[in-house]
Amino acid sequence: MAAESRCKGCTGWLIVLVVAALVVTAAVIAIKKKTHHSEASPVPGPPGAVVQKYSNALSVALQFFQIQKAGKLVNNKISWRGDSALKDGSDAGLDLSKGMYDAGDHMKFGFPMAFTATVLSWVILEYGDQMAAVKQLDSAQDSLKWITDYLIHAHPSENVLYIQVGDPKADHSCWERPETMSEKRPLKQVNPKLPGTDVAAETAAAMAAASMVFKSIDSKYSDSLLQHAQQLFTFADNYRGSYSISIPELQNFYNSTGYEDELLWAAAWLYHATGDQSYLSYVTVENGNSYADWGRPTWFSWDDKRAGTQVLLSRVHFFGSKLSSNAENKGLQLYRKTAEAVVCGLLPDSPTATSSRTDGGLVWIDEWNALQHPVAASFLALLYSDYMLTSRTAEVDCSGKSFTPSDLRNFAMSQVTHSIVQSDILLIYQMKTLSQLLIVQFSG
Repeated sequence: MAAESRCKGCTGWLIVLVVAALVVTAAVIAIKKKTHHSEASPVPGPPGAVVQKYSNALSVALQFFQIQKAGKLVNNKISWRGDSALKDGSDAGLDLSKGMYDAGDHMKFGFPMAFTATVLSWVILEYGDQMAAVKQLDSAQDSLKWITDYLIHAHPSENVLYIQVGDPKADHSCWERPETMSEKRPLKQVNPKLPGTDVAAETAAAMAAASMVFKSIDSKYSDSLLQHAQQLFTFADNYRGSYSISIPELQNFYNSTGYEDELLWAAAWLYHATGDQSYLSYVTVENGNSYADWGRPTWFSWDDKRAGTQVLLSRVHFFGSKLSSNAENKGLQLYRKTAEAVVCGLLPDSPTATSSRTDGGLVWIDEWNALQHPVAASFLALLYSDYMLTSRTAEVDCSGKSFTPSDLRNFAMSQVTHSIVQSDILLIYQMKTLSQLLIVQFSG
């Protein structure tokens, strides 16, 4: 599998990591009946018996979103958090007070925040019943809406999107509480003269996916999200250019290595949200050959959406699109074939298994934010295994060796276990380092 290009000096990564962990824990709450027969059993409708440790992990992951909230807090459950960033956006006559801080800093970076909303929406759409079974669905929907409210306000006109609040250099040089921060909060935007196809398309994907989450809850809000998604996709497609080229200083934080993947990702979500065949044609007939990298598995992350798009469009191929043309169906087949290459690369016993693993078996792609790739890969493996089960697809062929949905699920569970162990090791190391720094500071 091809590794993504590392972002230069990227410091605010924690929200992306945690949402990926949320994805995995949400997906594994219910115990699904294992089968040892050649034919796969269908996924049961209601959730299975709850595994308490995964339920607890989901609760903790969702609590992180509550902690990261900016703005006027409503029904605040975090006693040590208060209102903050209430004037964000005021320089442009906008209310950008909501949204979520990036990590331990107080930056609002639109690119990873939108990706967080897209993946969180996907979790809710696929596993909302299981989240509801452990009384976490409302919290997930609340966190999602906190982000999408911000994204709506960040898109004040068709071809303008505000993509950052705060000065990262000033922010990262000052350790303070968001409730008491006093530095200036400058804004950055993309527009026709400063295009940002990647960030605009990712925001379109987030709004399209979220529109499906809220469709049965608040149809008016859902319609608003979908309208913003369609406008942003048109803007992204018509004014091509990477946002980190238009605004070079962003290369030191969330540098984008290309925008073609975000265009496909956004169009795929818009197809799911609208059923409009033109979006399906966009990702298959019109741009599949140029942008999809069919046959070449990649890693799913905030910067590279290809693997996620391949699994998302495999869903269409698994469950059918009656109106699809032969050319569109051929494209969907290629997306599914590439998704199979992705999951085959993850399975440790596959002939095409990636060698990028620790001795213990944890997928290891980059020492920076090392856990984002195993948890994101686990999510895709779980989704694909459930698509196989639901469609009664017994096996996936990996260069002549067959694997079952249970094999994919076991891989995902192993990565969760390894990730928890790795997190504990990192936490111990960080606490040791902090203690050493404090000893030096106070002894001096």
